[in-house]
Amino acid sequence: MHFGFPVAVDARDGRTAWVVPAQSDMARMAIGGGLCVARTTDGGQSWQTFRQGLPQEHAYDIVLRHGLDVAGDSLCFGSSTGNVYLSEDRGETWQCLGNNFPPVYSVRFG
Repeated sequence: MHFGFPVAVDARDGRTAWVVPAQSDMARMAIGGGLCVARTTDGGQSWQTFRQGLPQEHAYDIVLRHGLDVAGDSLCFGSSTGNVYLSEDRGETWQCLGNNFPPVYSVRFG
């Protein structure tokens, strides 16, 4: 993973983090038209991508800097196109909580 605005770090393990990657700063769009979340467990040396439950065609979602949060095993992110997604298994699978909201600038667990 070379580019992505939001980064969420595991509070229990600082070597584990998630990012919603984009192509680049100049091309702020989902990689290959499909949305994914990447996770590292070794401080960024390697990354694993997860796509299950996320759109894989015509995805125009960009997640802004504060649009991703983690609490325990749960992650949530919202996109600039108003889509919100939740994972309850450390980012391995996702479900859509809603579409076509106004742009989502921040997501936080309470």
